[in-house]
Amino acid sequence: MKSIDELIKKAIELREQGMSEAEIGNELHLSTETINWLLTHGKTGENPPADVKIGWRSIGVYGERIGYLSQIMSSIIVEELERQGTTADTIVGVAINGIPFATLISEELGLELAIYRPHPDRSGSGAFSSNYAGVSGKKVIIIDDVMSTGTTLKSTISDLERQGAVPVLVLVLTNKTANNDVDGVPLRSLLRTRALL
Repeated sequence: MKSIDELIKKAIELREQGMSEAEIGNELHLSTETINWLLTHGKTGENPPADVKIGWRSIGVYGERIGYLSQIMSSIIVEELERQGTTADTIVGVAINGIPFATLISEELGLELAIYRPHPDRSGSGAFSSNYAGVSGKKVIIIDDVMSTGTTLKSTISDLERQGAVPVLVLVLTNKTANNDVDGVPLRSLLRTRALL
């Protein structure tokens, strides 16, 4: 997507398909504040929020490419666990975009796979799929694609801790913030990108 007008059009299409602002934000890799601005077409007279559009479709269309990045992410995990002097039991993929990476990382490192589905409209609330590994009493690594405001990752951490898990690392493709942790859990990324305005 090359222009604000195209983003507005796509956001409206997704809303008409029944997606919430949070779901649209996840789909377009933009903050919910930016999605709100797009859906109101900036009619509030306010300037758009500072945000960076992240698109990784050229990676996502081929499993092989996702596999290559998952190998790099696995290497970062090994490095970080050694640095911390700890281990992990389970990789937690955050739906939907963290799941393919988490699956391949789980295979690469020989760790269990858990899947977390955040609730699109309620921060601090989500569910773990019963078709995958449980997280109770386990040291876990959280995998997602983009860290924007941190809302999704904070709710993931909160729900993991309520389940008795110990998050030891958050790993994302792109970190759009200056943060090096999420609620005290170390945060690593392949890329850090943010607006400098």
